[in-house]
Amino acid sequence: MSSKKSDQTPSNEEVIEELTKDLRDAQFSVENSENEDPKAPIPEDFDASDTESNKLEESRPEGILDDSDDEELKNQDLDLTDEEKEVKRQEAIVLKNRGNEEFKSSKYLESIETYTEALRFCPLKFGNDRAILYANRAASKIKVERKASAIDDCTKAVSLNDKYVRAYLRRAKLYEETDKLDESLEDYKKIVELDPGNKEALGAIHRLPPLINERNEKLKTEMLGKLKDLGNMFLRPFGLSTNNFQLQQDPNTGGYSVNFQQNPN
Repeated sequence: MSSKKSDQTPSNEEVIEELTKDLRDAQFSVENSENEDPKAPIPEDFDASDTESNKLEESRPEGILDDSDDEELKNQDLDLTDEEKEVKRQEAIVLKNRGNEEFKSSKYLESIETYTEALRFCPLKFGNDRAILYANRAASKIKVERKASAIDDCTKAVSLNDKYVRAYLRRAKLYEETDKLDESLEDYKKIVELDPGNKEALGAIHRLPPLINERNEKLKTEMLGKLKDLGNMFLRPFGLSTNNFQLQQDPNTGGYSVNFQQNPN
């Protein structure tokens, strides 16, 4: 997700495209004429106070669920009666509760594996239960700095329950921590839609836009600097530099044009 841009403000890509096009045209013309918060959200169903994070144990494999697991569950569900599915759901709930206890005891790696096992038990028809398991597993992954994987789990959670505020909130924080500010802002906006009184989301909606603008301006400056270096490399054999070209922005359209100056100051 990314935040919407004003119709009058060109994107970085558009600025670069216009600038490089004009530089190329000018070059060819010359050539032709003579080139979690320590209080991060915790899993559902208990209100334990937050605890110290475990150190990463890179030697231990992380429980993984992928599309092939879902396909296997789908095929398995076809052979189960509703009563049998309910039995498997109850087994998944027992595992979820065990995962919650492991989380409270700071056994985050163990809880990741337990929630994964619960997901393998829980039939696909119980989407809300599976959403909670994914969100809980994300909380455990956050504790051991597996942020990208935690984002994936939050995404799976909200795909199963698009009104799951806690999963959106968890993902919004992760997006911000990983410098995906546009995506974070979109999640916070979604949270406000679902929970208009959410103070954290309301604060973020006012806090993030200036940070996004600041980042975009910094990126634009960096990219224009790189384009200038590239332009000088092509123009140097002709005794020219980017100083021979004046970049001007049209205040009405926001577009850019390049004017050639034979003897720049």
